[in-house]
Amino acid sequence: MAADTPLWTPTQDRIDAAPLTAFMKAAEKATLSFSGYGDLHRWSIDDREAFWSLVWDFCGLVGDKGERHLVDGEKMPGASFFPDARLNFAENLLHKTGAGGAIIFRGEDKVERRLSWNELHALTSRLQQLFLSLGVKAGDRIAAMMPNMPETIAAMLAASSIGAVWSSCSPDFGEQGVLDRFGQIEPVVFIAPDGYWYNGKAIEVADKVRAVAEKLASVRKVLIVDYLGTSGDVAATIDKAAALEEALSPFAARTVSFERLPFAHPLYILFSSGTTGIPKCIVHSAGGTLIQHVKEHRLHAGLLDGDRLFYFTTCGWMMWNWLVSGLASGATLLLYDGSPFYPDGNVLFDFADAEKMTYFGTSAKFIDSVRKAGLKPIASHDLSSVRTISSTGSPLSPEDFRFVYEGIKKDVHLASISGGTDIVSCFVLGVPTEPVWTGEIQGAGLGLAVDVWDDDGKPVRQEKGELVCTKAFPSMPIGFWNDPEGKKYHAAYFERFDNVWCHGDFAEWTAHGGMIIHGRSDATLNPGGVRIGTAEIYNQVEQMPEILEALCIGQDFDNDVRAVLFVRLAAGVRLDEDLEKRIRARIRTGASPRHVPARIVAVTDIPRTKSGKITELAVRDVVHGRAVKNKEALANPEALELFRDLPQLAS
Repeated sequence: MAADTPLWTPTQDRIDAAPLTAFMKAAEKATLSFSGYGDLHRWSIDDREAFWSLVWDFCGLVGDKGERHLVDGEKMPGASFFPDARLNFAENLLHKTGAGGAIIFRGEDKVERRLSWNELHALTSRLQQLFLSLGVKAGDRIAAMMPNMPETIAAMLAASSIGAVWSSCSPDFGEQGVLDRFGQIEPVVFIAPDGYWYNGKAIEVADKVRAVAEKLASVRKVLIVDYLGTSGDVAATIDKAAALEEALSPFAARTVSFERLPFAHPLYILFSSGTTGIPKCIVHSAGGTLIQHVKEHRLHAGLLDGDRLFYFTTCGWMMWNWLVSGLASGATLLLYDGSPFYPDGNVLFDFADAEKMTYFGTSAKFIDSVRKAGLKPIASHDLSSVRTISSTGSPLSPEDFRFVYEGIKKDVHLASISGGTDIVSCFVLGVPTEPVWTGEIQGAGLGLAVDVWDDDGKPVRQEKGELVCTKAFPSMPIGFWNDPEGKKYHAAYFERFDNVWCHGDFAEWTAHGGMIIHGRSDATLNPGGVRIGTAEIYNQVEQMPEILEALCIGQDFDNDVRAVLFVRLAAGVRLDEDLEKRIRARIRTGASPRHVPARIVAVTDIPRTKSGKITELAVRDVVHGRAVKNKEALANPEALELFRDLPQLAS
């Protein structure tokens, strides 16, 4: 558990300068008094109506707020936030103009581009006119299989300016993976690149785009965005296709028009990335997404106008949607597309120095990989502009918490955050006015009644249980696509506990009021009936230099469940009896005797999703001889075969 001394404590100057402090003072004007973040959080869930109304005003949302701010607030699902409001998502992200930087883009070392706010407005305007000429209207879907580049953001803004619904994935998805997603939502426009750069190589996608476009019968137009310099050639080979620049040529930039729509109007369709069946199509609202994101950006991330916001993400991960909303706070977006290790592990830190990055967002896996590669950015880079380093995607190990301060930067706010596609945001995240403790996420998000419950639905403290949210919040999905009676939606989140959101994370409150995520609750182990979080095992074994990464599952065996640990070893390392003993000893002393696996098996690769998460459930299915239904969600589906019919697991 955490040490007695925090890793980092904000100075009084930083506390005074934090937007969260100004927000607390604004709330206190309403005859309230808060002794700290805990009091503010309690008020934010006890009086959600007043809290979310203040967020609207404090963050300067553009639109008509309306008289009612929360109706049927005790119903989940069923609550309605700002039911009388009218707003437009794109109008809020494009409220800033001028020659200052809106987007800075790097595609590995091959492409670099910059868009001012005025240039972003102009590109959005031309795309809006193009979409309108194609008959796109409010509620229509626009789908993009795109790199994380400026055209993707401008196309999303143009779509949402009309009230169309945006959905995206990354161009490394296979044909079936794209069809499993976009085939369900029947888009009228399909946007794709001529290719993309990865690990220094040009990856062409023309054949895949053609195959997908042929099977999306609803598509009226395919737009090919130039990235490799071949968009015209690619478009010529695809029915209904045009190179984007050619399609935009008839339209001169003018003032973007914004259709103000209800708060709950659909904005995004995101897709579950699990491997248990065809992806769920999760529909998020414009108002709910906007107000949740500006709250997280301004109050939890501490974003200020003119900040330089970076998150390493693809367009198939909800962190892309989260990143883009930074425009609403007046931040310059720093986009990077490609491998974060090309030409080496310094590339993102080089980007941070060159562009004076203030918020450095990445994955726990990236931080772990930098540590294991022996890199020390604290010695090789300046990073003086970086105020916050953020980590998500999987639990950040205590070792990597310490590495951030020892190997990257001493005086920095480390914000480990956790939420998901389901809420397009976070349940627990950084609190810039509070200390950072080893291995702990700092606290629950404002306005979110987050708790940890046991199997009987009772709150527990400093014990592991289910992560729940006991009151409705604005960024709950509107529902699932093609789920008219809401049965799939209800089953996904509300079946376990009535009228309470059950998120599917195995979590624990700490003595400091922070939280530890122990992994997905459906991937927890139950040897002898005792629930064990897989992250606790990974935190131990992945500190060993012999082990690059690990994956642990529960195998049904002899009328019980036994823990099986798979390890990917460092070059030249062999899993012999001595290493097995040391692994078991490390887990026994670092976690508990109950965590020690019954079997340890070496593998050459571990399957993971496109967003970099290891897939325990898919491996569990393979080990038990069950079919994996959605292999297209995986970045490396061939790795699953390494786990099939293993003799080590037969006895």
